[in-house]
This record gives sequence, structure tokens and C-alpha cells, in this order.
Amino acid sequence: MSFARALLSGRFPVALEITPPQRSLPHILLRRAGLIGAAASAINVIQRPGRQSSLEASIELQEAGLSPAWHLVTRGRTLAEIGNDLATANAAGVAQALVIAGDHATAERGPAIRETIALARRVMPASLIGATMNQYVPERAAVLRNLLPKLAAGAGYVQTQPVFDFEVLRPFAEALKERSPDTKVVAMAMPLLTSDAAARIGGRLSIQAPPIPSDLAAAWETFEQLLRTLAASPLIDGIALMTFETDPPPETGEQIRKSLRAAGIGRAAA
Repeated sequence: MSFARALLSGRFPVALEITPPQRSLPHILLRRAGLIGAAASAINVIQRPGRQSSLEASIELQEAGLSPAWHLVTRGRTLAEIGNDLATANAAGVAQALVIAGDHATAERGPAIRETIALARRVMPASLIGATMNQYVPERAAVLRNLLPKLAAGAGYVQTQPVFDFEVLRPFAEALKERSPDTKVVAMAMPLLTSDAAARIGGRLSIQAPPIPSDLAAAWETFEQLLRTLAASPLIDGIALMTFETDPPPETGEQIRKSLRAAGIGRAAA
């Protein structure tokens, strides 16, 4: 079952977020996409400067029989350029896109996210289109003011920033579900295993670094407990997993699968 069908039917699917290689290297792309094997129903492909584009990598994954989630970046682009990419993605069978502003430096802002989502709905009518939500913005009302027009334009799900404390996300998710009950919330989760990783992620998100147990086994237990909490909440409809490492070893993938099984989540629990 695809991520979209599982999400819309309430089956709590799992996506894996990966970074593509610097150029088209299918063996590396597929190795990263296979980190947790069949536990992932979709592969989120990050868009980064100096890397294979998310669209190109998504098409390669689609051709390999996987289900990619294309990260459609608007910053520095025109609506016409985005429309061409949407037509290319649709022709290739890509059926999921997460529309984001992007974090690369440019003076050109690009079209509004809501405009891009509306265009995506027209060009890719059968696809699942998503938007993002930052639960670390202090003012909840401002987050909703920014998000609700994207939902009105046709976004069917919302993906959060990495979650380390569910209580930080809870009020945002509650407010969203109250205003838009049919919108699906996909929580980002990542195992943090070292204090250096925690400090760097904290800096990236402009938050205090999450506490990390000194014992590796305890760090994995913390991650497992987070997965249990997310899966148990009626506010959360699925998860997107990411790792701190760009190219994590197979042992990390196996440990993530163990954590998913222990939390009773998705295909890993079957």
C-alpha cells in the first residue's frame, strides 16, 4: 500500500527521508532509500544545493519501483519553471510532493507556497501534496495563519519539524486538527545518539539542544519511546524518519526497524 493510501486510510505509515548523492549515482541513492527496507512506504528526497535534484532522484526511485516524495522547492524559481517540473513529475508517475520554500541562499523568494500547492493540485490531480509546519515558532496563531491558506489551496497533509518532545508539538497539532480535522499530520522523528548531533540539530532548529543519554542503548530507548508516543496520539497520522548521518550504516537501519517493531508501527510491526 502506498504512503498516500495508508495515510488517508488511517494506517499510520512510515516515510524515510534521505539526502541524494551529489550527482546521479543510482546505487548510492537506492542504498540510502533501502536503509529500513519495506518498513518505509515512501522515500522523502531532500533538496539541497550541490546535490542531485530531488525531482531527478525521485524519478529514479519511481523507475526503481519505490514511492518517492519529491521536495518541491519554490525559492528562487518562477511559477512557470515549477509548472514544468510538475508536468515532468506527473508524467513520470511521481505521486507525492512536499512543497517547501527551501533553505538555499538567493535573493529571489519565488512564488507563494499556497500558489504552488494550487498549481500542483491542477497539474498532479491524483497526487498527495503536503506542506510543512514549524512547531518551534513561539506564536501558535502565526503558524496557523501561515498554514491554513496552504491547506485551502489543496495540501492534504502537514509534515512537522523533527519532534523530540511531543508536548512541544501537541498544542500546534491540536489547534490544526480543530481548524482542519481532515488534514493529516506527519511527525518528523530522528534518533539522536550523540551530544554533538543534538547540539547541531538544536542550532539548526534554533532550539535548546535535546538531552541525550550518555548510554547508547538508552538513547535508542528514548527514540523508541518517542515513536510509541507519536503512534498512540490521535493527533498524529504518520511519521517521517530521518537520520543525522547523510549515509548511515546498515546497523542504524536495523536499529530503527527494531524501534518501529517495538512501537508497533507500520510494516516493521507486521
